[in-house]
Amino acid sequence: MKSSLAKQGLTKAPHRSLLKASGLTDEEINKPFVGIVNSFNEIVPGHVNLREITEAVKRGVLISGGTPLEFPSIAVCDGISMNHEGMKYSLVSREIICDSIEVMARAHSLDALVLIPSCDKVVPGMLMAAARVNIPTIVISGGPMLAGRYQDKNVDLTTVFEAVGKVTNGQMCEEDLLGLENNACPTCGSCSGMFTANSMNCMTEALGMALNGNASIPAVYSARKRLAKLAGMQVMELLKNDIKPRDIMTEEAFRNSLAVDMALGCSTNTVLHLPAIAHEAKVELNLDIINEVSKKTPNLCKLSPAGGHYMQDLEEEGGVKAVMNELSKLGVINKEVMTVYGKSLGETLVDKKSDRVIRDYDNPYSKDGGIKVLRGNLAPNGAVIKKSAVDSSIKKFEGVAKVFDSEEEAVSAILSKEIVKGDVVVIRYEGPKGGPGMREMLTPTSVLSGMDLDKDVCLLTDGRFSGGSRGFCIGHISPEAYEGGMIGLIKNGDKVSIDLEDSEINVEIDEADYNNRKNNFSPKKKEVDGYLSKYVKLVSSAAEGAICR
Repeated sequence: MKSSLAKQGLTKAPHRSLLKASGLTDEEINKPFVGIVNSFNEIVPGHVNLREITEAVKRGVLISGGTPLEFPSIAVCDGISMNHEGMKYSLVSREIICDSIEVMARAHSLDALVLIPSCDKVVPGMLMAAARVNIPTIVISGGPMLAGRYQDKNVDLTTVFEAVGKVTNGQMCEEDLLGLENNACPTCGSCSGMFTANSMNCMTEALGMALNGNASIPAVYSARKRLAKLAGMQVMELLKNDIKPRDIMTEEAFRNSLAVDMALGCSTNTVLHLPAIAHEAKVELNLDIINEVSKKTPNLCKLSPAGGHYMQDLEEEGGVKAVMNELSKLGVINKEVMTVYGKSLGETLVDKKSDRVIRDYDNPYSKDGGIKVLRGNLAPNGAVIKKSAVDSSIKKFEGVAKVFDSEEEAVSAILSKEIVKGDVVVIRYEGPKGGPGMREMLTPTSVLSGMDLDKDVCLLTDGRFSGGSRGFCIGHISPEAYEGGMIGLIKNGDKVSIDLEDSEINVEIDEADYNNRKNNFSPKKKEVDGYLSKYVKLVSSAAEGAICR
C-alpha cells in the first residue's frame, strides 16, 4: 500500500499516534486509505446534496474493506457568479481544485481516491488531479437537476436568463419573470440541460472514469445514492487490480469522449477542459484533433439549449453508454479501452430504448458534430462555436463589428437596444489573461435570444460562452486581445464574415491598415491582485485549454 509510507514501521509511531488522534483504530489504520474528495458547500445547487453522496461512497468503501478519509474541495457556481467580477474566479478555481487534491493525496500517501464533483469547473479540475496523481480513482458526481415546469412548459436556468431579454423587449411582464424564477430550478443538482457541468459529467463517463448513469441519473433519485455506494465499492476493485487513471484516460479514450461530445452537442467549454485533462494524462489533444473527430461524428441529440430534451430524458433512453453504443455502429468508438469497471468499454455499452432522444446513427440531426472549430485571420489559433445550438438554416454570417472591451459594456448596449440585426458584437479583453480568468458569458447571449435577435446578431469573444448559450456565439478566439491578437485590432464598422461550412472566421482588412493598427497597438492591462495576479503569469492561451504551467 502507498499509505504504508505514512503508517508502517518503527519510525511511523508518531504518525500512527496522530491518526489515532483523528479517531482511527489500528484496524482502520491497517486498511487502505481512500481519499474521499467532497466538494459540498451550501452555495452551489449542484453541490448541496453531496454530503449524502459522500456518506454513501464511504459505506461502499467500508463494505469492500477500505478506510475512507474525507477532505474538501472548493466549488464555484457559474450561474451565481455570472455577469459580475465573480466569474473571473470560475475557470481559475479549476486549477486550485486540481492543485489542492494533488497536495492532499501526495502529502498523506493515499492509496486511492473517490472524486465527488457536480458542477462546471469542479469536474475537470478533479479529473486533472486524477491524471496528475495517478492512483486508483473513480468519479461519482452529484447528478443533474430535474427540469422545471411553468405555464405548461419545461423550463430551466437559461429560460430565466432569456426571459430578462423578453422583459426588456416588452414581451414578458415582471410578474411572469418572478413566476419563472420560482419554478425554473425545482431541485438540487447540476442545471438540467446539456450545459458545461452536465457536458463534463458526460465526458467523465465517456472517458471511462465513472460508472454507467453517472452523467444522467438525476440528483434527487435514490438510484444516485446506490450508484455512489457502488462507486465506493468499485474503487477498491481498482486498487486491488492496480488500475490507475492513466490506464483509463488514454489517447483512444479521449477520442471516444470527443465523439460523444459531438454526438450530444455539448458545451463549447469541453474544448477548454478536455485538452487540460489530456495534458495531465500525458496525451496530446489539440483543436485539429477535435475538428477531425467532429467531421466524422454525427450529432444525435438535441438537449437544452439546442432542443427540448433534458438530462432526465437522456437517462430514460439509456444515457451516455447508449449514445456510445449507437456511435460504435459507425466505428467512431474504440470499444477496447479500459474503464473503471475493470473491463473494456464494449462490455459496458447498452442499447437505447427509442429514437426519441438519441437518434439512429444513420438519421442524425447533422452528419458532423455539435461543436466546430473555426480559423481565419480573426482567429489564426482557433475559435469555437456550438453549431448544434445555431439555427440549422444558418450556414454563414456577415455583419458589421460593434466592439466592446468588456462584457458589461456589451450587455449595457444590448439592453439599451443599441444592437440591431446584422451586427457582430465583439467582446474582447475577456480571455484567460486579459479578463483575467476567461469569463463565461451567458447574459449577452440569453438577452439577445430573449429579444429574438439570436438568429440575426453574432457574438464574438476571446472569452467564452456558457454551455447554456445558444445562437451564433463564437468564443475562445485565439490569440486573445491581451496578447495582440486580431480581436484586439478590430474596430467599429469592420466587416466580419463567418462560414460554418468552410470553418472560417475573417475580418476584412488590407495589409497597410493591419500593419498600422499592429504598430500602434497597446493592450489594455487590468490591475489585478491575489490569486488572479498569479494566474495571469501562469496561464496559457484558450486554444491550449488555458493550462497553468
